[in-house]
Amino acid sequence: EKVGVKNKDKAIMKMSQVDFTYPGTERQILGGCSLQVSMASRVACVGPNGAGKSTLIKLLTGEVKATIGTVWKHPNLRIAYVAQHAFHHVEQHVDKTPNEYIQWRFAGGEDKENQTKVDRQLSAEEEKKMKEKLVIDGQKREIEKLKGRRKHKNTYEYEVKFVGLEDDKNIYMIRDDLEDLGFEKMVARVDEEEAARMGMVSRPLTKANIEQHLADVGLDAEFATHSRIRGLSGGQKVKVVIGAAMWNQPHILVMDEPTNYLDRDSLGALASAIKEYGGGVVIISHNAEFCKTMCQEEWSVPGDGIVHITGNQYKQEKLKEQVIQDEVTDALGNTIKVKAPKKKLSRKELKAKIKERKAKLDRGDEVSSDPDGLYAEHGC
Repeated sequence: EKVGVKNKDKAIMKMSQVDFTYPGTERQILGGCSLQVSMASRVACVGPNGAGKSTLIKLLTGEVKATIGTVWKHPNLRIAYVAQHAFHHVEQHVDKTPNEYIQWRFAGGEDKENQTKVDRQLSAEEEKKMKEKLVIDGQKREIEKLKGRRKHKNTYEYEVKFVGLEDDKNIYMIRDDLEDLGFEKMVARVDEEEAARMGMVSRPLTKANIEQHLADVGLDAEFATHSRIRGLSGGQKVKVVIGAAMWNQPHILVMDEPTNYLDRDSLGALASAIKEYGGGVVIISHNAEFCKTMCQEEWSVPGDGIVHITGNQYKQEKLKEQVIQDEVTDALGNTIKVKAPKKKLSRKELKAKIKERKAKLDRGDEVSSDPDGLYAEHGC
């Protein structure tokens, strides 16, 4: 099903001046990398093994964090990531039918296969920072979790629950302030959960809907609903993997070396499906012939730390300005406006800002238990 979008050329994922070095090593894998992805993108990410192309994609999808620079994605963005080891997830459910597997995976409104992403894991330093007490209405409180979000002018504000207090003591805090206090990953998790729910609004997780969805990717009901995964052929399991990844109507489909695990017929079916797909596509592949038929844009990662971009659909001068798109259309055709990320601060500026913010919070200047008037002075 095509995604209803007014302008599919607007950036919904963006990377600006990113450097990446694996922790504990000295070799820089990527340096000064700037690129973007829209729902019109058809990108081939090519290069020899070990050059950094998989690392580049992991940076975009949030599996690893940039050493320097900014990686941005729209708060409502849904990404389907089909990696070479995607069969590992399915193989753990061989006694389920494909239909039952998708019901299990997406029950509760989010993709259970997303739970192990590195960007969800907290470091010891982050956990320590998050346990710092806030002064709210003259009392010290510790944030326990974020329970949801709502629109607030041109941004979002998040419902904050405190340790040892009932829900009637919850307050709303705006996105920027929570991120400044170290809750960036908790905010990202709420965003992902809300995005997943939005993807399922028009298609409830029912047996009949899943059966039709799997039929659309070429898996008949005989195998989708009436056969266990254990008895499926390799090609049929591929269809289960792709069908599951596409269930929540993602805006971006990322495929890691599909030519390694798809036969010729399956690749042909994939090519046809991608032509009909209304979202953006990024394919990591060494198969030049396959990429040429599928993708108009190429990110070449030869191993010199630089991403060489050809055939891209956006203007380089716009990217250099590092202007993040302030409006994007979601999978259901709704226009969403979001606040652009703030300018990257130097370490010295960041320390000064955190110190100033904490001092204000300790005085209770910036936090109110009145959600409607919260942070009015910010103009958000």
